[in-house]
Order: sequence, then structure tokens, then C-alpha cells
Amino acid sequence: MVIVYLKKNDGKLEELGRTEVILNNLNPVWIQKVSVAYQFEMVQNLIFHVYDVDTQYHNVPVKTLKLKDQEFLGEGSCVLSEIVTKQNRSLTLTLKGKNGHGGLRNFGTLTVHAEETIASRSAVEIKFRCAHLDNKDLFSKSDPFLRISRTVETGGSIPICKTEVVDNNLNPTWKPLCLSMQQFGSKDNPLVIECFDFNSDGNHILIGKLQKSIADLEKLFKEKSGVNFFIPSSRAGHEKVLKGQLFVDQFCEKEQFSFVDYISSGFELNFMVAVDFTGSNGDPRKPESLHYIDPYGRLNSYQQAITEVGQVIQFYDADKSFPAWGFGGRTANGTVSHCFNLNGNASESEVVGVEGIMAAYANALRNVALSGPTLFGQVVNRAAEIAARSLSSNNNKYYVLLIITDGILTDLQETKDALVRASNLPLSILIVGVGNADFKQMEILDADNGQRLESSTGRIATRDIVQFVPMRDVQSGQISVVQGLLEELPGQFLSYMRSMDIKPLTFNAAAQASPALEIL
Repeated sequence: MVIVYLKKNDGKLEELGRTEVILNNLNPVWIQKVSVAYQFEMVQNLIFHVYDVDTQYHNVPVKTLKLKDQEFLGEGSCVLSEIVTKQNRSLTLTLKGKNGHGGLRNFGTLTVHAEETIASRSAVEIKFRCAHLDNKDLFSKSDPFLRISRTVETGGSIPICKTEVVDNNLNPTWKPLCLSMQQFGSKDNPLVIECFDFNSDGNHILIGKLQKSIADLEKLFKEKSGVNFFIPSSRAGHEKVLKGQLFVDQFCEKEQFSFVDYISSGFELNFMVAVDFTGSNGDPRKPESLHYIDPYGRLNSYQQAITEVGQVIQFYDADKSFPAWGFGGRTANGTVSHCFNLNGNASESEVVGVEGIMAAYANALRNVALSGPTLFGQVVNRAAEIAARSLSSNNNKYYVLLIITDGILTDLQETKDALVRASNLPLSILIVGVGNADFKQMEILDADNGQRLESSTGRIATRDIVQFVPMRDVQSGQISVVQGLLEELPGQFLSYMRSMDIKPLTFNAAAQASPALEIL
């Protein structure tokens, strides 16, 4: 019998499920699947324990078996991403003794096959409308948009999508939203739907909220009925019900290729990083500097962002060679550069692995003087050049540029122009803001108001490719930097593939025999 565990951040094991018991067999093939909810934005460590179940327990339900009464045969471990990136979605693990002990003894192997449940290829398209919303503006009407979040174990919620902003309207109708099962989990999972009045400073005002599952929304559509928003009260259980209502004008289910379909067919995510070397970060030799490298190993904000994002994305990059740049620094030749190679090599920007980025970053701090101003245009253009070049050779790569910055942009319009040009390329840009600067401009680049970026020539971005998170939100414990940044990445990847009508390289809808793991 195999037991599958998820290893939590605190090191504790959460049991996900057990296979059936196969009698008298040293080469068993189990039929019972174990369901795992695949979350791209997290490193999901799986542990597999194999037990020999004593004959006297063969007719006992596996869930009730006490493991201390069974003989331990070995354990294997891997990260879920390692399985889904394999073209056959199978990974063979060499079994070891408990906690890696057992010396040279051969414990055998365990092959794990991952198969997406058909349900997770399904998506729903929903068109929302509101009526009689409260007005939050003094001299005009509210500019409402909806934000939909899924609830998580910790009791909080993670935003999964937003509508566009409808200006000056208390009875808005929004364009249809497409929600994949990857985002909402199951039709019965509670979703938090919040209606905000948009403000350009990023301080959006809550008009009202409600909690409904996808199944509830389908029912609203069928019954053509509305549901009232409420405003939470400081007194638990006392909510003020509002006259404003939410309606579902359109609800249809569709089947789509999933992120896993593309990744397991050979598509890769290629990671790139750009680090801010402007003077506002403070002297790296002083502990108050954002670039200070702690001798006791405590990561600064730049190191934290590189590690947390890199650790997730590296599993989707076959050669783990990552271009790493700096901007706003005075290099060895005395000139200020807005796109220099972190490793100090004039001709080659790539380093190997997350450790390579960290080493190049530490090395650059010793050899590059902080300067300024803060310009993004050149690093965005460099990343776009690499993404554009890949299109001519093969189109199974998608690029992810992480920009970490402490400052206010000096070249906002040039950056907008570069982002608009890059919006039809296989590229997403993640921006982490460190320190306490005013990051209002980043909110503009993020296009969270539903207004796509416009270039100086009037060209509109093909799609939203920027995701921004301020590190201060992260460090105050609301969401982890990885979840905040990476949550929207599979959606951006899919929006590009669908807009270009690119299909997975090899799509086989037929289920393969005897999978040991099922991905939700």
C-alpha cells in the first residue's frame, strides 16, 4: 500500500490519500488514485510511504489501518511540478529508508503518474451585472469593478480575477469573465465577490461584498434573480444588507486546454530577473540598506523575491539557465547602465539556477556602484528581444521577467511603450516593489483598473502582461510574495496561447493506464 503526503511549510505531513492493498506482489500496479489540488504558485513537496500490510488486515478498510502495525518498505519524495513537466507525466523515484536512512540497501522504485481530472479542463464564462449600487463619489457616480477571490485554508482569500472598470455607473454590466476550474477549485467552493469603486491612487473603496459558489451563480442565472451585497460590520455576525444587487446575465460551461496540458506536452517557462541598483536603495554596506547582505544569512527583500519566485519557476525550465540583469548602476567602466549583466560577463547574461542568480547579485553589489535614475525600458526591451527571437526558432517557450525595484520610475511613458510592444509576445512581467516608496505608477503598469496600457502612439496593449506586488504587503503577512505574484501567471500564459491559437504539442485525451496520482 502507498500513502501520499503533502509536506507543509512547517515540515508537518498532511495525508492526502492511500492506495488499495495489493496482495503478495513485489511489482504492484495500484488502481486507486489519490487526488491532489495542483497550485502553480507553490512548491508542493510530495512524500510517498510504501507499507507491507500484514495478512490479518487485508479485509480492513485502508483508511482505518494503523501504520504502526504495518511494515515500512521505503519512502520517495518529489515536487508535484517535477511530475507535471514530464511529457508522459510519469516520474520514477528511488525508494529510501525512513528519513533517507538505509545506506546502500535497495528499497526498489516507485513510479508516479499524474493525470488531470477531466473536470479541471472545464471553465465557466459568466457575465455579471449590478443594479442600484451605492454611490461612493461626491461629484459623480461610482466607477465600479468586481474582484473575485477564492477562500484558502488559513481563512483568508486570494484574488483570482477582476472585471474591467465601468465609469460613472451605478447599474453596470461587465464583459464576460472566464473562470477555469484551476482557479475556483470546485463548483461548490465558496467565492468572495467584492464590488469596489475604482480610485486611480489604488485606494479602491468597497461598495459591497457577498459570498457565492459557482453552483450558486449558475442558479442565479437560471432563476434570473439577483442577490444583495452586504457591508461587513465590526460586530461579528452583524452585516448591513445593501439595496445593491448582483445578477448573472450569462453562464456557460466550456472545455479548454489547461496549463498542465501545455506544460506536460513540452512547453517551458523561462525565468529572467532584473535588479534595481539605484542609489535610493542605500549603501549596501549599511544594515538599513535594502541591498544589505546579512552575514547571518537573513535574506534581504531582493534575495527573498529572487528565491521565492525562482524556486517555483525553475521546475518549468529545462536547462535552468536564467538571464540576470541589473539597472541604474555605475559599472566598472564608469558609465551608468540601465541593463547590465549581473555576473559581470560582458557577452553572457545567463547564470545557472537560483543559486547562480544569488551569487551574481552578491558579486554585482561588490563591483557596481549604486546610481540612477530608475528606468525599466531597456530591461523590458531586452526581455522582449529574447522572447521575439524564440518565436522564429520554436514557439514552445514562454518568458517570465521578474523586476525588483525600490523606486519611482523616471521613464513611465517609455516603459508603457515597451510593455505595449511586448504584449503580443510570449512574455509576462512580475514586479516586486521593495521599501516604502510610492508605487502608484506600478498600479498603472499592472492595469488592474481593467484599462489596458496605451502607448504614446495610441496603440493599445494586446493583453495585460504585468503583475505587481509591494513587498510591504507581503511582509505584513497578508499574502506570500509568490502567491501574490504567480497566481495570475498560468492565466496570462493561457491568454497568450489562446489568442495565438497555439495548441499543446501533443494532446492525448485518452487516460493512461494505472495512474497513481490524480491532479485537480
